[in-house]
Amino acid sequence: MSYELIAILMFSSMMLMLLTGQRVFGAIGFVAVAAALLLWGDGAAEMGFSAAMKLMKWYPLLTLPLFIYMGYMLSESNIADDLYKMFHVWMGPLNGGLAIGTIGLMVVISAMNGLSVAGMAIGATIALPELLRRGYDKIMVTGVIQAGSSLGILVPPSVVLVLYGMIARQPVGQLWLAGVFPGLLMASLFVLYIAFRCWLQPHLGPALPAEERQVGWIEKLRLLRAGIVPLFIFFSMTGLFLLGYTNLTESSAVGAIAATLAALFKGRLTRHVMEETIRKTLAVSSMFMWIILAALAFGAVFDGLGAVKAIESFFIDRMGFTPWEILIMMQLSYILMGMFLDDTAMLVIVAPLYVPLVKVLGFDLVWYGVLYTITCQIAYMTPPFGYNLFLMRAMAPPEITLTDIYRSIVPFVLVMTLGLVLVMAFPEIAMWLPNQYYGN
Repeated sequence: MSYELIAILMFSSMMLMLLTGQRVFGAIGFVAVAAALLLWGDGAAEMGFSAAMKLMKWYPLLTLPLFIYMGYMLSESNIADDLYKMFHVWMGPLNGGLAIGTIGLMVVISAMNGLSVAGMAIGATIALPELLRRGYDKIMVTGVIQAGSSLGILVPPSVVLVLYGMIARQPVGQLWLAGVFPGLLMASLFVLYIAFRCWLQPHLGPALPAEERQVGWIEKLRLLRAGIVPLFIFFSMTGLFLLGYTNLTESSAVGAIAATLAALFKGRLTRHVMEETIRKTLAVSSMFMWIILAALAFGAVFDGLGAVKAIESFFIDRMGFTPWEILIMMQLSYILMGMFLDDTAMLVIVAPLYVPLVKVLGFDLVWYGVLYTITCQIAYMTPPFGYNLFLMRAMAPPEITLTDIYRSIVPFVLVMTLGLVLVMAFPEIAMWLPNQYYGN
C-alpha cells in the first residue's frame, strides 16, 4: 500500500470517528497511535509518550490556562456591565447606536478576553435583552451579537492565535500584532453595515427617546471611567509584553493577576466567582492540552509518511494548481469543516497538512494564521452546525427561534467574507504592524 493511500485512510478514518460523535482528541489520538503501531510495530508505541513529553516541556503552553482564567474572571465578575452602560449612553442617540455600541463592547471584551464564548455570554445576557426592550429588530441584533463575539478569536490576546502559534511554531507576539488591524477592520465593517442598514431602515434600530438622551456631559464623562479597567488590564498584559518588559508567559500571568485585582477592587471577587472561574479554566485547559497532545502524535505519523510532500506533488505537479488556488481551496475546506467542528478541532486536524504546505507554497505563516482565524470566524456562523449558532440558541430568549438565528448571520457572513478577501488581497493589513515592531 502506498504512503499516499495510507495518509488518505488515516484522514478518512479520523473524520468517520468524528462523525460518530467521538471526542476530538480521542479520534485523532487513536488514529495516530493505531496507524503508528500498524506501520512501524512495537517501536512506535513510544510515539504517543514522546508527544506527551514534548507537550509537558512546552513552556509557552503555560499561557493557555492563564489567558483562559483571565477571560472567565472578567466574565464571571460582570465587569462588562459597566462598559455596556457607557456605550449605551454615548451611542444611544444614533439610529442603530446601541447595536454599534454592542460591537464596541465586543471589541473591548475581546481585548481583555481572547475567547469568543465569553463575548457571546456577555452579549446574550447584557446586550440582547436591552436591545430587544428598546425595539431593535430581533434578527439584526442576534446577528450583531454573534458577529461581535467572533472578534474574540482575532483581537489580541487571542487564545486561538496562541494555539496556532504553538502548533505552527510561529512567534505569538507577531501573531497578536498581525491580528490587530484585521480585527479592527472587521469591527469597522460591522459598524458601517449596521449604520447604513439602520439609516435605510430606521425601524430596525431606533434611537433612544428624547427624554433618555438628556444626559449631561458630566455624567457622560463619569461613565468613561468604565473604560479605565479594560485599559489597565490590556496595557498591563499586552503593553508590557510589546515594550519588552515581560515575555509571553509572564504577560499572561500579569493579565490573570490584573483581572483578579480588578474584580477585587470592584468588590466582585466572591467565593462563587472564584470557584466558577477555576472550574471552567480547568475544564477548558484540559481539553486544549489533550487536543494538542493528539495533534502532535498525528502530525508525527504524517511527517513519517511524507504525506505533506505527496499532497504538494498532487496539487502542484499533477493538478497544476497555482499557490493562490490552493490557498483558496484551503480556506473553503475550513468553512466546510466549520459546519461540524469548532476552531480548535479544525486546526489540529489539518495543521499537519496545511502548515507545511503553506510554507512550501511561499506564503508567510504569520499572515496565514490571521487568514485561518478569520475563516474560523466565518465557519463559526455557518449553518447547519456553526459553533456560534448553537451558543446563541442556548442563550437567547424563547422568542428568538433557530430560524431567526440562521437568517441573522447571512449579512454578517458576507461582511466577514469581504474582510477575508481584503486581508488576502492586501497582506500588509495584517503584516504592517508586526513588520514595523519586529523589523522586516
